[in-house]
Amino acid sequence: MDYLKTVVPSQLLAERGSNLVVINPGSANVRIGLAQQDAPISVPHCIARRTSQVPKKNVQDQLLNSQVTTVQHMERERAYDIIASLLKIRFLDEEVTNNQYPQKMGRVDALPPQSNNKKETVIPWTDVFEKRTSSSSAEGSSLSSGESLDQKEGNANEEPGSTEPKYREYICGEEALRISPTEPYCLRRPIRRGHLNISLHYPMQQVIEDMHAIWDWILIEKLHIPRSERHMYSAILVVPETFDSREIKELLSIVLRDLCFSTAVVHQEGLAAVFGNGLSTACVVNIGAQVTSVICIEDGVALPTTQITLRYGGEDISRCLLWTQRHHQTWPPIRTDALTKPIDLLMLNRLKESHCQIREGEVEAVAVVHSYEDGVPPGSHKTRLTALNVPPMGLFYPMLLVPDVYPPPPRTWFSDNEDMLEETWDFPRRSDMSDGYFPGNSGFFPMWENYPIFQAKPKKQDSIGLADAITKSILSTGRIDLQRKLFCSMQLIGGVALTEGLISAVEERVLHAIPSHEAIDTVEVLQSRTNPASVSWKGGAVLGILDFTRDAWIHREDWIKNGIHIGSGRKYKDSYFLQAQTMCYINN
Repeated sequence: MDYLKTVVPSQLLAERGSNLVVINPGSANVRIGLAQQDAPISVPHCIARRTSQVPKKNVQDQLLNSQVTTVQHMERERAYDIIASLLKIRFLDEEVTNNQYPQKMGRVDALPPQSNNKKETVIPWTDVFEKRTSSSSAEGSSLSSGESLDQKEGNANEEPGSTEPKYREYICGEEALRISPTEPYCLRRPIRRGHLNISLHYPMQQVIEDMHAIWDWILIEKLHIPRSERHMYSAILVVPETFDSREIKELLSIVLRDLCFSTAVVHQEGLAAVFGNGLSTACVVNIGAQVTSVICIEDGVALPTTQITLRYGGEDISRCLLWTQRHHQTWPPIRTDALTKPIDLLMLNRLKESHCQIREGEVEAVAVVHSYEDGVPPGSHKTRLTALNVPPMGLFYPMLLVPDVYPPPPRTWFSDNEDMLEETWDFPRRSDMSDGYFPGNSGFFPMWENYPIFQAKPKKQDSIGLADAITKSILSTGRIDLQRKLFCSMQLIGGVALTEGLISAVEERVLHAIPSHEAIDTVEVLQSRTNPASVSWKGGAVLGILDFTRDAWIHREDWIKNGIHIGSGRKYKDSYFLQAQTMCYINN
């Protein structure tokens, strides 16, 4: 402790952060970097594999239902008009001559520049052929985990002296999003809506293999950490609150068994975000690409009963931007499909980041929209975008966003009595049972059924707006002193938190959402000291560097041999979360 009083923070980062790799996986992006770095490497969390399937699917995780029903369409139009009234703009089908509000025109491109030129540049197609001069070491280290049988056969048929261009077997990150639909590739996203993207079309084994291939590629190509050196590194997993126990165990197996890290520890995004901003108590609102989650932290302890999950995020705002422009007939007559053409979603995300904001009055901008048609070079279309302040308001009125229905994972797959992040009762081990509680990443755990352990409570998922979710989460703490503190310590994280005007909108709408009988009259969103998109990653780095005891760290040999031991002297878990569990049980 005397050393800690004298050490310079930068020296502590250099000493303890050089062999710590922080991994923060999400539905759209995975952020990975060394703890000693200021910021992580953010890579789109996807992989495109070469396929010979006929007919070919551009995207592996096909939607169950991508059509908006009549009821949803009516709700969406009603939500638009509610938002239009609040923002003092024209209603959805109102002509300019009938406008009851004086136009307060404010062109976004007249405001201080937001790197619009960079965002609106044409997105090039990915070169899907191998470079003759490229080293094959990185490819060889990952293909063993991700190659399918037909891919291996294709390699075997390749002639040694052939001059024909050879397709890359798989492509990761943004390059995977920019592959032309005419090329023989299928895009896969291992995580969807805050869970492993398991469905009848995307088996669990493929999900695990794809995630391993993506992370392995980043470690080799971006961080330059080969497999042979990873025994000298430890991994910090910063996982979303939406993850179930079984999913966390699968990630641990990827990190320890497949990626060959020596040790690993698990922390949750909400708790890490608090540490990343140097706070101790806050209501953390994480607005991701596909999921928004709310959880309260008190004195460095997560309160699990306050957690609320909302099934919408930044990508839904991007799709709503497209719907708004098409309804107002400002979108060019091009075939833009955010669901089956990943490059179109990439373009929409950039337009949203550059132009969408929340403020009163008509918000318009002149932008360049690109068309990406099969087999032809991208085309540019200069157009006037309108109602740019409406899509982000969908966070408060989710009926406007109409989140698509994705194939839900088989919930029995997540049935797991031994929660990585919650306390369990300690029962004596039967003498006739084996120590192995993790036989494989594709098997179930029948041995756990021999223990009378209570099932974990299901995690809440609501369809309410963001302001109502924040209010509901904070009021569920049940203590007026803590409630007042949390309402004045709201923390917005995630890429959407960078939306201009969002902070004041959250403050205003949360204040109105608080019931009149509650003795609370002040709300405040704290300014983030770190980039909101990577603050959870930064907090994971801080937690890893400051963790001197390493009691919660899992060793590779222990995990592969024994997994989790019930009733043993050492159980792997997030100690901060456990303290919160105890506190909540006492309060209840």
